[in-house]
Amino acid sequence: MAAAMHTPVPDIPGTVIEGVMKHGLMQHLNQLLGLDPSFSRFPGSQPVSFVSRSLKLLETRNFWVCEKSDGVRVMMLIAWNSAENRQQVFLIDRKNTYKEVENLEFPHWNPPSGIKSPCGPSVIDGELVCDIDRKTGEQRLRLYAFDCIVYSNTNLMKSSLQSRYGRLKSWLLEPFHKNLREQTHPAQQPFEIVCKTMELAEGIEAVVKDHIPQLEHGHDGLIFTCAETGYVIGTDEMILKWKPPLENSIDFKLELRFPPTAKDANMPDYTVKPMFVLLTNMGRNYDFFDTMVVTDAEWEAIKESGVQWDERIVECHWDPEYDSWRFMRFRDDKTDGNHWSVVQKIIESIRDGVELETLIARAPIIYARRKERAAMEQQKPRYPAPPPPMAMGGPPIPQRGAPQGSYPLPNIQGGYGMSVGGYGPVGGGGLRR
Repeated sequence: MAAAMHTPVPDIPGTVIEGVMKHGLMQHLNQLLGLDPSFSRFPGSQPVSFVSRSLKLLETRNFWVCEKSDGVRVMMLIAWNSAENRQQVFLIDRKNTYKEVENLEFPHWNPPSGIKSPCGPSVIDGELVCDIDRKTGEQRLRLYAFDCIVYSNTNLMKSSLQSRYGRLKSWLLEPFHKNLREQTHPAQQPFEIVCKTMELAEGIEAVVKDHIPQLEHGHDGLIFTCAETGYVIGTDEMILKWKPPLENSIDFKLELRFPPTAKDANMPDYTVKPMFVLLTNMGRNYDFFDTMVVTDAEWEAIKESGVQWDERIVECHWDPEYDSWRFMRFRDDKTDGNHWSVVQKIIESIRDGVELETLIARAPIIYARRKERAAMEQQKPRYPAPPPPMAMGGPPIPQRGAPQGSYPLPNIQGGYGMSVGGYGPVGGGGLRR
């Protein structure tokens, strides 16, 4: 697999939503996801690092695999503004910033009335990336959607990924693109929306040799997701993030500690290269973890650039040549560095990581075990299917342009939602010989 390639981290387009309107949207999102109204974090699922025992997991459950895109993780909320009788679309990042994006229209895949209607409130998970045309160098913003966890006010989180992915493609994106094609003069889209390509887990080699060479954006590994399980908010042990062991990275908070001047011990000497201290997120505060090596030449370049480094979130990897952590890039898309518990798992993945060759060599076994499970499933006794549930779109839309699932509240601007009225040893970095 080619070394990790990075492309510019895109800025999320749109208008920032704040105040009462944001609070109403947050409550609306929480209600759609079945969360407590006070939940205020980014609700996306998070992977765990791939280690050697993860190979056995790929053999015992059905997993899908795709490339790990280098972009900005976002959720897309399609809401219905009952006060203005229109659909609105918002992007939510890991800092829980809400931005409204214009000119996106999502029709219902199968309106009960038979007349074209907008779909109801929906939630999509994806990655916003900056694609760069290989021939022209032109940059293009694309949202690579990979999951649909709410469709038209129906919560799909308990459904399997296989089911959710099918609805994403057939119920949300196909009608969206068909609607665009039918418009004589379509409005300028803030970004393109595509469905991220997935392969069965045994298709690792196809992803590496066929998909990744065709990418127009950065990538830094693989993501394995269980196709049989539901959507988990927060850390999901059934989503595995694979990177080459020594390319595994950790997000720290960086602190620059300058030595004192010769004349005044209380005054830092900003002309001297400081100590680059990496701090770990302990939940309520940050604690010392290790230091990062910056060469003299790199320090001179930092000074000349005028870019602020202190108090920023940085992504680092372990470099055996320096026997230390090394800077990769800033992670301004994150409010905090990785939590201590996540750091420990990533360090385990560096120590107990799996090389790409081992993954590819295991693919035939993963395939054989999947076929065995499928054969056993075919031998199980069949029972009459229960009556079909109500269509995923929910009850009939009462009128064109007003999907069910809007939350009409005259006292809330926009009318989206409900009423508003020590972790173990530190230091040393855990990897030095």
